[in-house]
Amino acid sequence: MTSGDVHGFGHAPMNHCPFMPVFGPPAIMFDRGRGTELWDSDGKRYLDFLTGLAVVSIGHANPTVAEAVGDQAERLLHVSNFFANPVATEAAVKINGLLKAATGRSGQVFFTNSGAESNECAIKLARKHGGRGRHNIVSTLGSFHGRTLATLAATGQPAKHEPFQPMPEGFRHVALGDIDAMRAAVDGTVAAVLIEPIQGEGGVHPASHQYLHDIRQICDDAGALLILDEIQTGFARTGEWFGFEHAGISPDVVTMAKAMGNGMPVGACWARTDVASVFEPGDHGSTYSGTAIACAAVNATLDEMERIDAPRRATEQGHKLARSLQSVAGVTSIRGRGLMLGVELAEGLDAKQAYLDLLDAGLIVNAVDPSTIRLLPPLTVSDDEIDEAVSMIANALEQQGGEA
Repeated sequence: MTSGDVHGFGHAPMNHCPFMPVFGPPAIMFDRGRGTELWDSDGKRYLDFLTGLAVVSIGHANPTVAEAVGDQAERLLHVSNFFANPVATEAAVKINGLLKAATGRSGQVFFTNSGAESNECAIKLARKHGGRGRHNIVSTLGSFHGRTLATLAATGQPAKHEPFQPMPEGFRHVALGDIDAMRAAVDGTVAAVLIEPIQGEGGVHPASHQYLHDIRQICDDAGALLILDEIQTGFARTGEWFGFEHAGISPDVVTMAKAMGNGMPVGACWARTDVASVFEPGDHGSTYSGTAIACAAVNATLDEMERIDAPRRATEQGHKLARSLQSVAGVTSIRGRGLMLGVELAEGLDAKQAYLDLLDAGLIVNAVDPSTIRLLPPLTVSDDEIDEAVSMIANALEQQGGEA
């Protein structure tokens, strides 16, 4: 940021960036959005096919969510967890209803402020459920579960661990898809297996249905919990309410965040009732757990998702987007489900350069590895917006030599 980019109190120019440098220099300052569209502070229009990393799933400035948040702000923002509020209660009932339909089991919810906190809650719950000496968590290489110390330790990306060594103990990693390695890792010291139905940050790599079924059986045999990290896949993104539903399995614990508030910082950890019951007062907490303003966004988002039949939209628009991309020169394959897609580029094409070229052209995506761009458009994306985005991708790859 330069002194001409940002103004401080009293509108005086700032010559010092106020943010810690954990994200790198911001590429663009966005000023407003509507649906799939964003406009920067200079008035340039963009199509958002990243949606804040699978967050704004029913579109920027969704009027239903905006009205609910505004009304709630005038009524009640927050009370402590010494007391209940009807908004959080309604949201918990809705989430449990969705997961009871998906798993056949009723459960209980702990609200958080983020996906990492949802996984922290799940890890603590699994450790208490397992008991002393049964504390290990097994996850997969390439996974991403958060950036707190415990969730980073669960994340299967050793390079991300190095600056923060020594990491917390009790975490093991095995290769995604290697069921023999998973079976060997889950011994009597393991409290839970933590897995994403589709690795998002790891490159949009789906876990096969059989693999998930086999992990469920391994956990049953060992007496370990199965935790599904649905933070990116949850709430209709893949064409089902939750990604694990494609495999027809029933997890013990489900973590979620991102899309459930359509931009409001909120997450949740759900566990079947007999598992959740191991928590006692004082075992876990958060000042903002179930805060009314965030839960108003959750209720409005879920209502709107049901109204538009969000899983069906993700399936239909995902098929259209994938079909259109298959004909683009320079695209070799497409991974993922619904509207969570990884576009694999031909040898010699650079995903990071494609991301930069597309950003310059007015399309927001991201490069999850050197050869893959990730697409996470809103579930409300239109046919015309898909056509426009695919045309921009084709042009960007052609500039790089997409005939390769």
